Amino acid sequence: MAAHSPAFRTGQIVFGAAVVFFLVAPVIAILPLAFNSSVFLNYPIESFSSRWFVELQTSETWRRSIINSLIIGCGATVLSTVIGTLAALGLRNARLPFASLLRVMFLLPMVVPAVVLGVGMQILYTRLGLASTHLGVIVAHSVLCVPFVIVSVSASLGGIDGSIERAASSLGANPATVFRRITLPLALPGVISGAVFAFATSLDEVVITLFVAGPNQRTLARQMFSSIRENVSPTVAAAAFLLIIGTLCLAGLAGLLRWRQSRLAKATASEAA
Repeated sequence: MAAHSPAFRTGQIVFGAAVVFFLVAPVIAILPLAFNSSVFLNYPIESFSSRWFVELQTSETWRRSIINSLIIGCGATVLSTVIGTLAALGLRNARLPFASLLRVMFLLPMVVPAVVLGVGMQILYTRLGLASTHLGVIVAHSVLCVPFVIVSVSASLGGIDGSIERAASSLGANPATVFRRITLPLALPGVISGAVFAFATSLDEVVITLFVAGPNQRTLARQMFSSIRENVSPTVAAAAFLLIIGTLCLAGLAGLLRWRQSRLAKATASEAA
């Protein structure tokens, strides 16, 4: 069968649609249950209600977990974005000794089991006095988020023409000016995407939070995990609805910024030509 035949292309579309449906079906299934008036998570839905979203607002436990997630998520996003961007810039240098080894070390948190990281951090935090603190949870989440930022920023840096930076340097710009006026604007889409991935990863993290967080640092994901273990309530579905919609909005915002940045880059290139 030819690769460009109509039957082959139809098969590709059908297969792609099946894969997408397989991935999003669990999400689609849980979203309507957030508006179920019943105290049970089941279909068919007899009537719709927003009572579980009201429960999120009125319950001190759920409200505090949402606030903690925002505080920890924002802190981890800022810290991991700064560290990940600087690391990607450093690893970009071809003359850096052991660059490949350092890249593997930075990416290790993506492959090391979260339980192993959690146990190690718990032991370390106990000695440092960071156990059961917001700062400790932010640092722990940042360890998981940094690899995503490095991958995203490295991809953007890889698409930058080095001759542009060398031209700016030849015209008298110092390294700080080249970074601020040339490198960072061109790599900004990758930085934004990395920050979005970092925030989403922090919101979704449960295992490490169980090891390093105390009762006052209970995040929304951890509260959902505890609620599922104790009693499955539609409040969990309402919380999941907020997480999913929030993540989709962030992803859409990141995509919009990347699109605008791409259009701006093309317009600048055409004007220069």
